[in-house]
Amino acid sequence: MTATKNEHLLFLTGKLAENRLHKVLESMQPVAFSHEIRNIGVSVAALMTVQMLMRRLNNLEGVDRIILPGLCRGDLEQLAGHVGIPVLRGPDDLKDLPEFFGRKGKAPDLSRHDVRLFAEITEAPMITIPEILKRAARYKSDGADVIDIGCLPDTPFPHLEETITALHEAGFLVSVDSLEEEDLLRGGRAGADYLLSLKEDSMWIAEEVDSTPILIPEPHTDMPSLYRVIEQFEKKGRKYIADSILDPIHFGFADSIVRYHELRRECPDTEIMMGVGNLTELTEADTTGINALLFGIISELHIGNVLATEVSPHARSAVREADKARRLMFAAREEGSLPKDIDASLLTTHARKPLTYTFDEVKELAQQIRDPSYRIMLSEEGIHICNRDGLATGQNPFDLFPKLDLLQDDAPHAFYIGVELARAQIAFQLGKRYNQDEELDWGAAVPPASEAEQAKLTKAAHNLKDRKTEYKEAGSTLQASKQNKRKKKKVS
Repeated sequence: MTATKNEHLLFLTGKLAENRLHKVLESMQPVAFSHEIRNIGVSVAALMTVQMLMRRLNNLEGVDRIILPGLCRGDLEQLAGHVGIPVLRGPDDLKDLPEFFGRKGKAPDLSRHDVRLFAEITEAPMITIPEILKRAARYKSDGADVIDIGCLPDTPFPHLEETITALHEAGFLVSVDSLEEEDLLRGGRAGADYLLSLKEDSMWIAEEVDSTPILIPEPHTDMPSLYRVIEQFEKKGRKYIADSILDPIHFGFADSIVRYHELRRECPDTEIMMGVGNLTELTEADTTGINALLFGIISELHIGNVLATEVSPHARSAVREADKARRLMFAAREEGSLPKDIDASLLTTHARKPLTYTFDEVKELAQQIRDPSYRIMLSEEGIHICNRDGLATGQNPFDLFPKLDLLQDDAPHAFYIGVELARAQIAFQLGKRYNQDEELDWGAAVPPASEAEQAKLTKAAHNLKDRKTEYKEAGSTLQASKQNKRKKKKVS
């Protein structure tokens, strides 16, 4: 975000974060904007709702923009429409506020990329068309642009044509991927948009169909054979994509990267494809890091097509990771920057800034708490849990539990605290960001929860830790009041 000169900003916060917000804004001086801080009357920011703010916000004369805590959820457009002032959601962590205000540049645009993403259904001959459509829908939601139908050697595929038709009718682009010429010919005649792959002795198939072929060398290290096929397609003015083939580590990987570099140098205007599965599938390492590195190469060489697979269980999120990686690298290249401080989706096991508090800040916050509810925080010292009765610190939930007197006869509350302490321990051990009542952020490795799913989890957590008060969903205060009145009438 960039604040304009003489702009007056209103920062909303909760009781526990108010002092820290003052300190952070003071540390940012001088700034181009004036500001005020308003404690909205809740203990923590995550308890704020848009409906609550619509009821409590007043005296907004002179305010140009309102900044909410990052943990405050809800429809900001609804709030902005109600108060007549633009509303923005700030960072989850107050320490990130200087960066939020443009000290490191404006927020990147992650809506753009220049890579067409193919996602392969490798076992398509062995599953039904409804199963294929279901998988295609998941791949599309993960970012795939083209559904690649894999054909298996010596495996009949009687429903190939019907599969292509069904995918087209559902709105998908389709490629057919096979080592067998007959499969490619059938796929092309059925209307496949792309064929993987044609080589020098099978380029005749392109004369029989309208599909765009992916061209490969044969044998796969023979670049002159690829250049000869490219030349033939160029003379005919026929569209194609070239792929010099990525090899696995210790089976020609480094040389295969060199071939991609050579292909781009020799054919600067040619569309190129890279299939990343030989690395993501055949390397026993988290696929997020592999995708990050490969997409860095893809970005530098302006490779515009990528084939991703999810065969091995450890590559189960490879398509979603590829989508995040292409957007990250495109944004970094456009900014002329490192792929850093842009998007953290590929940081699945560690966070660059995992700790929100120092131990001294935890002790300061603990001293302000006057109610029995337990708060859980992390610092370099370990896991901290505190309420009005004091502060306990440890690195193992089993060491902390005996110190929590309020849980001894309250099984639901104990279950809730057990879940939260388990999350906190995982976050502490891995170096991840932890926020109480929130799922850990696993980046591209796990599909993000919807607002409805997050609200459901928040309600469940509330009901377990505080069964004496009714959980109020956004906008439910009036409805709950009416229900209580009806109950009282019935009793009387």
